[in-house]
Amino acid sequence: MRISTTIFLTDETITPVRLARELEQRGFAGLYLPEHTHIPIERTTPYPAAGTELPREYGRTLDPFVALGQASAVTERLELGTGITLITEHDPIDLAKQIATLDHLSGGRFTLGVGFGWNKEEAADHGVEWATRRELGRERMALMRALWADEPTAYEGEFGVSVRASHAYPKPAGGAPRTLLGGAAGPKLFAQIAEYADGWMPIGGRGLTQSMPVLREAWEEAGRDPKTLQVVPYAVLPNPGKLAHYAELGCEEVVLQLPPGDEREVLGVLDEYAEYLP
Repeated sequence: MRISTTIFLTDETITPVRLARELEQRGFAGLYLPEHTHIPIERTTPYPAAGTELPREYGRTLDPFVALGQASAVTERLELGTGITLITEHDPIDLAKQIATLDHLSGGRFTLGVGFGWNKEEAADHGVEWATRRELGRERMALMRALWADEPTAYEGEFGVSVRASHAYPKPAGGAPRTLLGGAAGPKLFAQIAEYADGWMPIGGRGLTQSMPVLREAWEEAGRDPKTLQVVPYAVLPNPGKLAHYAELGCEEVVLQLPPGDEREVLGVLDEYAEYLP
């Protein structure tokens, strides 16, 4: 099983360059970064972790693509990913260019983690209609895939998402990058995963024994090869039993949560996580 990591990198934490170098030298498989453009002060949306205040780092996150670009430049093997990109908060033409550039420059090391968010106020500032955010995200993914196609390809959706057939280079190194959808288990999410993604990125990994058979059924009903489905538990606080359980379920990668701390704190946790490396 590949052991990757995620962290809220901020202006107060270890730097992307220092962390990326340490991860590659120690034998970790990858680095995934979350994103929030901003956190409105006047917020009625509850933080998903019930009973707790929104952590400070949510309003201080570095831009994941800029940070991953730095990580890419100082590594050769470390996989790079977003966990997750809030796709409806981006212009999809600009986002397609960012993704293609990062994947091209890193030699095909990028994984696109996609999600639809939880903070209604943040999304509203981007002009997102909350009730249709999943459908909008689906169309923006389709537009990006049109720009990544080998031949100029037009796309027109139902939510004002469109692009003319265009020359758009660079292309991602190996075609469309690996795409994992984040979110809670459910028929809508599983249908979208089966339609256009390579797999699922469940936060914490709870309940996989029950949910993975449901996802596999949706996957196979969509005509997808059962062997190609990828489930990558995300933001996991590890223990040996938990990782063994994921391996038994067929998970080939797990993403461990690092604290949003300074260099000393983060490297100390990496020392602890070393026992899980293959």
